[in-house]
Amino acid sequence: MENELLRYERLAEDLGGIIVAGNLRPGERLPSVRRLSRERRLSVSTVLQALRRLEDRGLVEARPQSGYFVRHTLARRSQPNARSTPEAPVPVDVSQRLMRVLQTSMQPGVTPLAAALPACSLLPLAALQRLYGGVARRHPHLLEGGSHVNMDAPALVRQLVLRSVGWAGPLAASEFVITNSCTEALGLCLRAVTQPGDTVAVESPAYYLMLQLLETLGLKALEIPTDPHSGLSIEALDLATRQGRVAACLLVPNASNPLGSIMPDEHKRRLARLSAERDLAVIEDDIYGDLHFCNERPRPIKAFDTTGNVMLCSSFSKCLSPALRIGFVAAGRYRARIALQKTITSGATNPVTQQVLAEYLESGAYERHMRGLRRTYERQVEAMRASVARHLPAATRLTAPQGGFVLWVELPEEVDTTALHDRAIAAGVGYVPGELFSASGMYRNCLRLNCGNPHTPEIEDAVRRLGALVAP
Repeated sequence: MENELLRYERLAEDLGGIIVAGNLRPGERLPSVRRLSRERRLSVSTVLQALRRLEDRGLVEARPQSGYFVRHTLARRSQPNARSTPEAPVPVDVSQRLMRVLQTSMQPGVTPLAAALPACSLLPLAALQRLYGGVARRHPHLLEGGSHVNMDAPALVRQLVLRSVGWAGPLAASEFVITNSCTEALGLCLRAVTQPGDTVAVESPAYYLMLQLLETLGLKALEIPTDPHSGLSIEALDLATRQGRVAACLLVPNASNPLGSIMPDEHKRRLARLSAERDLAVIEDDIYGDLHFCNERPRPIKAFDTTGNVMLCSSFSKCLSPALRIGFVAAGRYRARIALQKTITSGATNPVTQQVLAEYLESGAYERHMRGLRRTYERQVEAMRASVARHLPAATRLTAPQGGFVLWVELPEEVDTTALHDRAIAAGVGYVPGELFSASGMYRNCLRLNCGNPHTPEIEDAVRRLGALVAP
């Protein structure tokens, strides 16, 4: 069965590659099921599985009595354009509205398209459960220590250093602080380099959790224009930091949330150079770096840092399990300050879970898991793009994410996704309104959709209901 599974996935990948490359044009018919079965020496059911996988991705459509054809829909869809942003920093006030959105989206009967969470069925939960049992038996001393002084597991730090060899340099073991999540890592970095009232440069649109952190710490946000393909504008950041009014830059350069963009290496190099010239602290969230759709893992800004000004934060919540609550920061020259903040605010990170994660990484299972997970997320994103293209107004613009599993949707100007949200929840559809990704309340005609779940008929129907709500 495993071989058959691999064979139909390989056929789906081959056909999908031909379509994406443009060798089969929209409306063109694919080879027949019987021909594919004969030429690839596969059973008819295996070929049908591969074609249904392409249907799920939105690349092909079945026509009764005619066969499978390349879809027309996505070829007509444009990406959103980068928008002008306010020149002055503003206080942040999104938390209460955001909490209401996330809470209502978790009600029974609401399709989970709001919070960016992966489906449990995609995660290696059974393997992690077995490791917990083995670690508890083999390392009983891990349950004996105190919880206040932060002690990072050497085995986990070693694995993080080894993983960084191919894309960051490698990073030094002495830089790492293990945290309770990527969110905690970002918060510790902000506490280490800012004071209440300071200004922090952020992408626009920005991940709403980053805006929440700024709000909680009494910081102002300066929104920097961000391109859906290449990320934050280095030119705009250059202008914004010339007068020394920006204390830090907080961004997601790899598979950004919510746009899914990956900043080109040259832009990352320029940003690192700008950070060195202006002594600008850069906090980068690389939580989606391993979830790229490229041939090679994209490098973080940290890979181009020569002064220790860049703090690299990440975790394994989007690919292994949100419940692990394990993150980290490679803190550069701010390591001592961040370690102090960690000790004060939360003490030690769970040592048992640190050891479990270290052993999982050491076993090689992580890389095997990630190869399949990246393909799965890419398929789910493409399936959601196709669904939105089918059901939402013709003027709708969509991002083309280069990684991660969220989709940014720009609706016609007259649509207010905040005003629409209660009606959407009543119709059983959850999403995050676009204005919650902006400190200044921009993007009211935009929304973000979670693509972390397999694209089932239920999700397709939810997008259809959403389309009916926004139809003119």
